[in-house]
Amino acid sequence: MQSPIVPEEALVLREDGGGVATLRLNRPRQLNALSERLLAALQDEIDAIAGQPEVRCVVLAGAGRAFCAGHDLMEMRAHRELDYQRALFARCSRLMRTLRSLP
Repeated sequence: MQSPIVPEEALVLREDGGGVATLRLNRPRQLNALSERLLAALQDEIDAIAGQPEVRCVVLAGAGRAFCAGHDLMEMRAHRELDYQRALFARCSRLMRTLRSLP
């Protein structure tokens, strides 16, 4: 018998209402540390919001007891190569610039 396919838990949860989009980082066991996958999911949501004029405000929140512990240090330590670190910080910088440039 095959096991059921369980969809992967969303890393960013989005709630919209009254022109406000709330994006909730959803890695509570890791204190919402910014992994590569979380950064990509957040970037995708922000890129989508940039094309939605009905969204007038974006609220960033964290699931669980912490908003965000910063970068995922365990993931970073597993990839000590300089090229990896540079690419990671470039992705993070792009995300921050995108947030800042939202209309």
